[in-house]
Amino acid sequence: MKITQFTALLDQHPDSEIRFVLPDGGIIAPSAHVTEIGRVEKLFIDCGGKPRRTASCVLQVWEYTDEDHRLLPAKLSAIMAKAAPIFGGDDLPVEIEYQDGLISQYPVTGGSFDHGILSFVLELKHTACLALELCAPAESKDECCSGSGCC
Repeated sequence: MKITQFTALLDQHPDSEIRFVLPDGGIIAPSAHVTEIGRVEKLFIDCGGKPRRTASCVLQVWEYTDEDHRLLPAKLSAIMAKAAPIFGGDDLPVEIEYQDGLISQYPVTGGSFDHGILSFVLELKHTACLALELCAPAESKDECCSGSGCC
């Protein structure tokens, strides 16, 4: 889900409860706070030697037991608006950074509204080879890696 889709849902349901649904079906506690919003960029070289860049909007979510100060969509939308200059006009994908034993980042892949609750669906991130044309399984590892810098 991109920033514009995310904030549109917040703006459509300004006074509802926000729920983040984890990939295993569990939820982040409703009393969680968004402690930071940022643009995270990654500049890297893939295994085939090609320079690449990714960027995303990351919301750090922290569980807290303060039930009296729940984050409403209207407030989160206002914070997103304050953060807009750091996105540079880019409609970035939104990810939630959350600690449950380990710190993980989950892409937000969907959102829905039902019975006063605005739910955002979080998915797992996966690794992938970005140079499959060079690294796809070959008859031997020597063939795959000869001269490509891959592997």
